[in-house]
Amino acid sequence: MKPGSKTDGLHLDAISIGLHGRTLLCLSAVVRPGDVLTVMGPSGSGKSALLAYLGGFLDPVFTANGRLSIDGSDLTGIPAENRRCGLLFQDPLLFPHLSVGGNLLFGLTPSIARHSQRRRMVEQALVDVELQGFFDRDPATLSGGQKARVALQRVMLSAPRFLLLDEPFSKLDSDLRQQTRTLIFSTAKAAGLPVILVTHDIADAEAAGGRVVVIGEETGR
Repeated sequence: MKPGSKTDGLHLDAISIGLHGRTLLCLSAVVRPGDVLTVMGPSGSGKSALLAYLGGFLDPVFTANGRLSIDGSDLTGIPAENRRCGLLFQDPLLFPHLSVGGNLLFGLTPSIARHSQRRRMVEQALVDVELQGFFDRDPATLSGGQKARVALQRVMLSAPRFLLLDEPFSKLDSDLRQQTRTLIFSTAKAAGLPVILVTHDIADAEAAGGRVVVIGEETGR
């Protein structure tokens, strides 16, 4: 995926999320290729529910309305597995029964069938995040920052059209947090991916740049 491969961006048109008859949030926004929209708010304000709706896996206990589209394609009624949405969470969620390389091979789109090509792509993905030689490593032996880099590359190898970030920096120490922010945002920008980040940390929003939307009763600190 190359810069400029996206032209129109991700459109959120009158997205509303409710729970037990109470509206948690209403949001309209356009996230251009390579840009980050940050949504901030306290726990229970609907941040993660928003990402779940955009990703296509919102729990039916919530009510939701609004239209999601990218580059003119309406994603609202499309199953999650067909939205080509990249997701990063607080935990890297690496498969413990697979090696580092196995985790990355899992992320690769099935359209790449040749074993040799798949192996080359995974090896290059490891080189790109300074993890060359880690193909056969057990994920349990990795540091927190290394796990975050593997999780990012697994997502990128799936050729996503946009990224959703659910507080992916919150469990890293301060030094690793800044390094990981820089890596994720620069990778998304280089790939021309619209990004939506939810967080309660103003430092995440500052690192992301772009528009910040505050939901819930708090305004962030």
